[in-house]
Amino acid sequence: MTDTKFRQRFLLITVFISGMVSLAIEMAASRLLGNVFGTSNLVWASIIGLILIYLTVGYWLGGKIADRRPEPAVFYRILFGAALSTALVPLVSSPVLRLAANAFDNLRLGVLLGSFVSVMVLLVLPMVLLGMTSPYAIRLSIQETGTSGRTAGSIYAISTVGSFLGTFITTLLLIPLIGTYRTFMLLACLLALVSCLGLWLHLSTRKTLGYLILTFGLVILLILGKTGAIKNTPGQVFEKESEYNYIQVVKEQGFFLLRLNEGQGIHSIYKPGVDNYFGTWEQFSAAPFFNSAPVSVGSVKRMAIVGLAAGTAAQAATTIYGDIPIDGYEIDPVIIEVGKEFFGMNEANLNPLAVDGRWGLAHSAQLYDIIAVDAYRPPYIPWHLTTREFFQAARDHLTAQGVVTINVGRAPGDRRLVEDLCATLNSVFPSVYVVDIPDSFNTILFATMQPTTVNNLAANYQLLSADPSTPPLLLETMAITVANMQATPTNGRVYTDDLAPIEWITNDLVIHYVLSE
Repeated sequence: MTDTKFRQRFLLITVFISGMVSLAIEMAASRLLGNVFGTSNLVWASIIGLILIYLTVGYWLGGKIADRRPEPAVFYRILFGAALSTALVPLVSSPVLRLAANAFDNLRLGVLLGSFVSVMVLLVLPMVLLGMTSPYAIRLSIQETGTSGRTAGSIYAISTVGSFLGTFITTLLLIPLIGTYRTFMLLACLLALVSCLGLWLHLSTRKTLGYLILTFGLVILLILGKTGAIKNTPGQVFEKESEYNYIQVVKEQGFFLLRLNEGQGIHSIYKPGVDNYFGTWEQFSAAPFFNSAPVSVGSVKRMAIVGLAAGTAAQAATTIYGDIPIDGYEIDPVIIEVGKEFFGMNEANLNPLAVDGRWGLAHSAQLYDIIAVDAYRPPYIPWHLTTREFFQAARDHLTAQGVVTINVGRAPGDRRLVEDLCATLNSVFPSVYVVDIPDSFNTILFATMQPTTVNNLAANYQLLSADPSTPPLLLETMAITVANMQATPTNGRVYTDDLAPIEWITNDLVIHYVLSE
């Protein structure tokens, strides 16, 4: 192979690497910001939209400079600049994001907005420089005008294949394996190494030496890694980036708290010896008692939890109903491991399943007396768990006296989400009930297989109160349920797999809540 042909092929390899890194940076940036600001579609839209603008500027600028200076050495220097600026992103953003993490706890909007903008500004340089590579490579590759279309098509095809690979490698492999910081540094090292090889092909070894030294420095930063925690939350005992979440465990006054992503909301809580946390987790166990009295504790034989988290709801159900089989669907396997390590999630009757809740429930061969859905929390409500088709699948897996119960978030003075989900449940189940959890923005919905009345709950509560064998946790839970019953709304939209505009509501709820604070 002649030197010319080798250089041309290496240019294509460079285009592939550039395309791979550009999408890898986008995915890594989403996690970098998601650790603090969450992973709502608002955050995603900001990241994707701005990065597309940066790339657009790069395309225009790359084509312009390539026409003026169609030199391979300039091309590889641009790529090396992209490597250095990529390495700067995690280095500079770390203190900014830590400041933002503290601000998020206090909803200091000015600091949050400033932090988000600061990190997005850091992405300008690497993304603009990477955007320059494809038009520059096209200019360097065109040998004659008669093949310019084919050359441009090949360059963009190779870049796109690289982008495809970068998306999955970053999400499924790099971030769970080495974390966000090292992912950025590894991408920077890869770009720098390719740049050095390209420069060596077109310049003398002496002129390439400085770039090699800088590349070695990047490798050192990669090896040394990031020191300290991603967040400095008081009482933090564990943190990890999984394929799905940034996971954090905080210990406060002996209680272990599970927090995800931006840290707003407690997904699980645990303290040895404590049964009642007076939250949403215990309320699921009140579901069977909306059926006609008398309903005994022993009539509940099996339960499913969609959104198991670290197992608080399963522990409450086990305390009340004994060792009944519980299938817990939790899509993130790392959260399951965290539950076992920190939250006492080692019940022999609990079967944790690391699959999507809808898929897992649809493929289950079991019938359940209770199906609890605890996977909603604005702005992270999986739309496919809100539709009539999903609730129909849940109904198909209930016993004759079964009940579906759902934990729904709301905002002060805004019950649209509750109204829509009630309407959707009413399209599948004959009776739906609403309970607001005191001192929270949570509402529990109950939907029964049989036509029932609200008086059933009170009647069952009276009978169970007179029975000395009734678990105290059940009586405490039912007392809260009875005292906080709300009228079931009659308005609202029915969500379907074809149309479930959940994001419109959740985005509006979050924006109005933050602005009100």
